Amino acid sequence: MQLVIGNKNYSSWSMRPWVLLRQAGIAFEERKIRFDDMTPDSPFKRAVSALSPAAKVPVLIDGELAVWDSLAIAEYLAERFPEHRLWPEERSARARARSICAEMHSGFAALREHCPMNIELTLPEVGERVLREQPAVAADLARIVALWTELLQAHGGPLLFGRFTIADAYYAPVVMRLRSYALPLPAAAAAYVEAVAALPAVRDWVADALAEQDFVPVDEPYRAHR
Repeated sequence: MQLVIGNKNYSSWSMRPWVLLRQAGIAFEERKIRFDDMTPDSPFKRAVSALSPAAKVPVLIDGELAVWDSLAIAEYLAERFPEHRLWPEERSARARARSICAEMHSGFAALREHCPMNIELTLPEVGERVLREQPAVAADLARIVALWTELLQAHGGPLLFGRFTIADAYYAPVVMRLRSYALPLPAAAAAYVEAVAALPAVRDWVADALAEQDFVPVDEPYRAHR
């Protein structure tokens, strides 16, 4: 299998299936296509359009099959590799895990807009200003904290359903945002952030992101150069 991704420093959607595959120990080949200005005829768009009609990353290539969209990829991997137990085994927990992944997939727009993933940066002053000026970001953060706290209490931690699942891979980019912008968290949520950051797959992704030493202006709302 091949997983097509964008820049590791910026691409939160690519991070999800990459961390899932690596943490689960499923073999795959990585193919990275560098982000650019994303215009319809840009090198990035031309390269990804040849692989997926959506012209976005990530894309999973398995033989003749191309699967795009991170949630579709996660579901495909859960079916393809049932022995890895990528979803929780208990039915109600599995339904809850799917619900929170879908909520992440379609929600938290304010956090995404105002706190884009940028792993190499530490921007506490931006995080403080965003929380002060953007009530929707504060609401997104409160919802994430409530969601995490409930699941950690229900399943005993250190991860959302006790052991690593798709849900943790799905919230790994949120963890990166919370760390970069130093958004305030209560103790249980802060402990979860550290538990996710300590996962070997997440550590590997972060190391690769820091090694990129790249600068893509369209993905950099808070600085004009590296």
